[in-house]
Amino acid sequence: MAMEARLSLRQTQRLVMTPMLQQAIHLLQLSTVELQELLQKELEENPLLEEAPADDAAGPEVEVQGEAVPEGPRAEATPEMATPEAVDVVPDLPFDISEVIFGPPEERSLVQQEEHEETRFENFVGNTTSLADHLDEQLRLSVMEPDIRAAAEEIIGNLDDDGYLRATIDEIADKRGLAPPVVERALTLVQGFDPIGVAARDLRECLLIQLRDAGRAEPANPLAIEILDQHFEALQRCKYPEIARALKVDQECVIEAVQEIAMLEPKPGRRFAPVETRYVVPDVLVKKVGDDYAIILNEDGMPRLRINAYYRSVIGQGDEARRYVEDRLRSAVWLIKSIQQRQKTLYKVTHSIVQFQRAFLDKGLPHLRPLSLRDVAEDIRMHESTVSRVTTSKFVETPQGVLPLKFFFHSGIAKSQGDEVSSVSVKKMIEDLVAKEELVKPLSDQDITRALRQEGLTIARRTVAKYREELGILPSHQRRLALRKRT
Repeated sequence: MAMEARLSLRQTQRLVMTPMLQQAIHLLQLSTVELQELLQKELEENPLLEEAPADDAAGPEVEVQGEAVPEGPRAEATPEMATPEAVDVVPDLPFDISEVIFGPPEERSLVQQEEHEETRFENFVGNTTSLADHLDEQLRLSVMEPDIRAAAEEIIGNLDDDGYLRATIDEIADKRGLAPPVVERALTLVQGFDPIGVAARDLRECLLIQLRDAGRAEPANPLAIEILDQHFEALQRCKYPEIARALKVDQECVIEAVQEIAMLEPKPGRRFAPVETRYVVPDVLVKKVGDDYAIILNEDGMPRLRINAYYRSVIGQGDEARRYVEDRLRSAVWLIKSIQQRQKTLYKVTHSIVQFQRAFLDKGLPHLRPLSLRDVAEDIRMHESTVSRVTTSKFVETPQGVLPLKFFFHSGIAKSQGDEVSSVSVKKMIEDLVAKEELVKPLSDQDITRALRQEGLTIARRTVAKYREELGILPSHQRRLALRKRT
């Protein structure tokens, strides 16, 4: 077959991701707090945008260069583009406006005339001690050779938040130009600092350091040290009979030693880890009004945008100024439209979720029904990706508490009657079963599976095990061991 060049016409449709479309998609994913920050930045960068006073009346749609800007709850354009002369006109007032605002000058008393030192509020900010600071303080109080001190500083700098050393001896020695035995001596020194077990290279070493600590209130059980030293892998798999046979001791002695090991701290640096308090601001509020639910978008603190009327006159002052103003005007109008579209989409998605999950809002978690993004997308006639973006990083305040919008989307577990139950409801049932179990005889995964099937749930044992792990519930044999530890 001969090769030849041809010209052909083909008509196709494809979506072009323009910068404006990318901005609209980006706005969908922002939370209310993030949107406020973005709007404040746009107000600073775009001179054609200004914040409208809160008491401004809502205006009708405005057409700016052929584009209609619909009125929204927090984004609006001015009804008319006023001329500069109209903006600059200030009516004559029969009084001094500065005196009305600030009041007449008052004579200061002698006490007020005294100079006082200003209170610096930054001095009241709490400062927590980090793990590195705590170890550096102990290092400064230690007398040692300069090389060991340098190696110890490097070791402290390579500790993670849990207190484990994340660098090898050779890496520290090469970085500081020291001999490995010097780094080993420095590591032994740091491992003796408070908290005991810090600078360990793995969990086994961390626990051994704590058991061998000379400052313990009671001497460590030699059997516990031997189990950690020689049978750590079997200990991790809870193979107590195997350990008892290998050490030629009773299984009760092994369990007693394991109980002592369980009382040790696996993460020595945990108490120095920074605790960050994060406050959740709901993006949507769902309030029950009578027998129905009202959906309110949280726009508290969100600036109301409008087009600055003054810059309309700049369009006729030269080509360069006109092009700049037109570009900024187009960007401002598109931003206002995108915000309105975001708010409208967020309202529609929340309204659809409320209709699907009304039983949950009325009665609580056991009545949460399975829901997918496709269900909501088909209900509001939008794409699943749009629903996913709208529900990302958003929170809703409901009668059942403040919840992420993603919380309402869960898979379902089939029931014998033919309907489905949400996986969250199944987890709640597992949690309730474990809470009511006999402490001396904890429920195994098979027991929980059997109890759920009696409730009409068709569920596999491995699914129960997965849900139990997600809830942070220990297996039955470990719960039994924890009971012996408490008693």
